[in-house]
Amino acid sequence: MREPFEIAGETIPAGQRRIVDIPLSMMSDHTPATLSVQVIHGKRNGPTIFVSAAIHGDEVLGVEIIRRLGRLAALRRISGTLLLVPIVNSFGFIGHSRYLPDRRDLNRSFPGNINGSLASRLAHLFLNEVVQRSDCGIDLHTAALHRNNLPQVRVDLKDKKARNLAEAFEPPFILNSSLREGSMRAAASQLGVPVVLFEAGEALRYSEFAVRVGVAGTMKVLRQMDMIAKSAVRSEKKKARKTPIATKSGWLRAADGGLLRTRHDIGDFVQEGDVLGLISDPFGDRETKVLATKDGLIIGTATIPLVNQGDALFHIAFLTKAAASGASIDAIEGEIESNPIFEYDDL
Repeated sequence: MREPFEIAGETIPAGQRRIVDIPLSMMSDHTPATLSVQVIHGKRNGPTIFVSAAIHGDEVLGVEIIRRLGRLAALRRISGTLLLVPIVNSFGFIGHSRYLPDRRDLNRSFPGNINGSLASRLAHLFLNEVVQRSDCGIDLHTAALHRNNLPQVRVDLKDKKARNLAEAFEPPFILNSSLREGSMRAAASQLGVPVVLFEAGEALRYSEFAVRVGVAGTMKVLRQMDMIAKSAVRSEKKKARKTPIATKSGWLRAADGGLLRTRHDIGDFVQEGDVLGLISDPFGDRETKVLATKDGLIIGTATIPLVNQGDALFHIAFLTKAAASGASIDAIEGEIESNPIFEYDDL
């Protein structure tokens, strides 16, 4: 038998799972605030992986991904240890806000300080109690408010271990993303813990497609790490889909203010000169075209038609048409539907 797993003064024997509430602070109404971690400690040796969500409190899609992960039968026979943290920023989650009550962005507050601001204290707690105990991690995110993202994995391609995790995930596509100061990924990298970031969907919204991509991708990483049986996430594919990798991307911004009518959505391949949308004034007297400046795949869009000059409208990953075909939503939906982990999914 393996040694028990210890966290926050609690001991979880091999072959068991337990939810551990790590004390953080006291809310203003004297309600205790905690960081809740579900520990699934397998009987057999293996790595420790964390899966986290809601570092930004309004990014609820990752919470649903983790809920479904925890219910999968394959995890009953897991090797190694899985740490599930569905809600890192409980303050923002309760308030439907990206930020903490002090308006700080938790994902710019790492590595944190035990004597610092609320955001800094939470960052310090999560980094030391969860990240530092892990061999690698998957961090689940969505687009910011009033934006929508095509499911994607962002990773620093210079980090070979993190890149291997991203490729094992097999997302619609992979986007190179350098480490940003203050982010959890950057702090984890300093500790030698590779982390990939999954981006999909909208803030405060569910997307069944994005949730299933997230669940399937996470299970593929666990399979790659020999934590679950190979057959648990088998996919019946006639031809293996090669995940496209984009090294660069860019936002198209509004040249004028007004009401936006879009002609393309996430997942569409566009070519230089294509009309992606039209911006009109409320009377229809003036109209401005939004034109693609390069060939590429639309990986993010604004979701409200009210725009000001300079607003970000379309996020485009610079890919060739041949490479972008690997990110076809139809192909990925078919691949997911053939995956046995969803055969008995009752949502």
